[in-house]
Amino acid sequence: MDLKLKPFDFNQAVARAGLRPDGLPIGQATRPAATEGANFRDAMTEALKSVSNTQTEATRLQREFTMENPNVSLEQVMIAGEKAKLGFTAAIGVRNRLVSAYSEIMNMQV
Repeated sequence: MDLKLKPFDFNQAVARAGLRPDGLPIGQATRPAATEGANFRDAMTEALKSVSNTQTEATRLQREFTMENPNVSLEQVMIAGEKAKLGFTAAIGVRNRLVSAYSEIMNMQV
């Protein structure tokens, strides 16, 4: 039995998978450029601002509902409250993990 292997053509295999050589789907625009100066501190700041805004919005909706604003329903108030609660719980979880990691690093012997 004569067995001959064809050379592997990566570009052809990628095209059959519906991708461009850079790994993006065919027809999709190029990858967005990485933002300059993006770091963990900025990401945390944005996340905490988002949590704060969500809590402010939930408080505003509660106040509007209490004042019997006909444009605010109980469902909106409850959903906004749950979103705020979930965001706050996630932020506390991240904070606890950061404190734990910091403590662990500080307890390492050099």
